[in-house]
Amino acid sequence: MNWKKTLLFATLLLTSRSIAAVQIDPEPVGIRQMGMIYEHGRGVKQDMKLAYRLYCKSAMMGDAISAYNIGFMYFNGRGVPRHHGLAAYWFRKAADAGDDFSKRMAYRFRDVVAVEDSSCQAELPLTSNLKFTEAPNPNRDIVAGWVNQIAPVYSIDPALVMAVIQAESAYNPGALSPKKAQGLMQLIPATAKRFGVKDPWNPMENIKGGVAYLSWLLRHFSGNVEWTLAAYNAGENAVERHQGVPPYQETKAYVKKILAHYPKTTHPIPPLPADRPTDAG
Repeated sequence: MNWKKTLLFATLLLTSRSIAAVQIDPEPVGIRQMGMIYEHGRGVKQDMKLAYRLYCKSAMMGDAISAYNIGFMYFNGRGVPRHHGLAAYWFRKAADAGDDFSKRMAYRFRDVVAVEDSSCQAELPLTSNLKFTEAPNPNRDIVAGWVNQIAPVYSIDPALVMAVIQAESAYNPGALSPKKAQGLMQLIPATAKRFGVKDPWNPMENIKGGVAYLSWLLRHFSGNVEWTLAAYNAGENAVERHQGVPPYQETKAYVKKILAHYPKTTHPIPPLPADRPTDAG
């Protein structure tokens, strides 16, 4: 069974037990995540019009990323007619809400006359018959099956990998952060490229990339789990600069959260992969 079939099977298994009770998450982030599911067709039939309506509702509730997503749709003619005036309107709205990337796009469109989007008025009722509250999410046992296949190849304790996945994505292969970190192990594009991940939305490939990075970090920091976790969150340069867990509130909370599930502070140093004569990353 390939990963797409496995993911679909797990989704059907989960939703078939409680589908009558499932509603759309009424919070802006949950509505936006639903929009992303329909925009990209993750586990459901792609529906760009519905994606637009969901982004619209979330954006009207103040979600900057949803506003940016609408701007991106207009900029590229993705599911809506290409319109730079409407794109400029949404990029500026997202920028005003504090999204840094949207500020750059708003500057790029500084000479474009913004056109208010009259289509984004009516709210999507929360009594819709949409089936998921977030991206299709195989349960922990499905993810554990993948991890148990992959982690030993990199000489990593599967329990450590599972703890990282729980903290990063809560076992959601469709997770996407505001910083564009993707999938189960929340790989940013640079890390995915660094470790040869071509499709970060393929859950097994995503895990391989994340585990390869953990393996590299454990070698780099001589098996120190705290430093490895801090580096996974904040980057190895930050850990080297501070000679330990950086004094960032997010990173300290991240390390503490994982160690609550994986209390070991040292890990056997993984051997260097046979296909890599040096450990330059």
